[in-house]
Formats: sequence, C-alpha cells, structure tokens
Amino acid sequence: MDLPSFLWLWRIAAWSMGLSLTAYGVLGLTGWGLWRGRGEGRSRPPWLRPLHLTLGFTLVGLVLLLLTVGIVGTLGYYGTLGHSWHLGAGAGVVLLVLASAATGLNLYRLPQGRSLHITINSLLLLGFIAVSLSGWTVVQKYLPGAIP
Repeated sequence: MDLPSFLWLWRIAAWSMGLSLTAYGVLGLTGWGLWRGRGEGRSRPPWLRPLHLTLGFTLVGLVLLLLTVGIVGTLGYYGTLGHSWHLGAGAGVVLLVLASAATGLNLYRLPQGRSLHITINSLLLLGFIAVSLSGWTVVQKYLPGAIP
C-alpha cells in the first residue's frame, strides 16, 4: 500500500500518543490529590475521583486506539509485524495500562491494591518512555518517503 495514503493514520497515532501522555500526567496529579485527601479530617473535592476514573478510561481507549493504528499501519506497510522493538514496548504499555485500570477499579478488594496500582503506574512511566523512543525510530523509517 502507498504510504501517503496512510498519513491520516500516523496523524491519529501522533494525536493519540500526545493525548495519552497528557492523560497519564493529569492522572498522576489527580491520583496524588486522591491520595492526599484520604487521611483523617481531610476532604477532597467530590469531582476528583470521577475525573480520575474518566481520565483512566480515556487512557485505556487511547492506548487501544494506538495499538489498533500500529497494527493496521504496520501490516499495511510491511505485511507483517515485528519490524522493531516498538511492538514489544507498545504491547508492554497496553498490558500496563490494562493492569493499572484493573487494580484501580479494585483498590478496596485487593489487600495491597493501592501500592500495586502505584507500582504499575510507575512502571508505566518507563513504558511510555520506551514506546516514545522506539516510536521515534519508527517515524523515521516510515515518513521520509511520505512527505511530498
């Protein structure tokens, strides 16, 4: 398939990645606010938890969109997957985001739910760094012939 016809796909990926990183950062801030507001005598704004949950679901959707775009784009361009370490980094991020969502929704049912959720999200930062670095190399491979 001709790559310029795939340029819209790469734009979706770029926007989704930027929004994913933004959501991750704001989730960190709202999560910190939730943690700080859980002590005795402290109150947190009633909108903070719903915002945190909404951003979490948004991040899950964006990462699944990125996975879909990556698979469709790579299969459309190469016909197969696994042409760089970006696939492994991306799969790791998808798994970490899903694990974070699962632990976040079950904080009160898991004995160490909160610490597990925080640990997963710390690893997710490393995953986002890896997927960003490997994604940059992918962009360099795809785009030289795509821009007129």
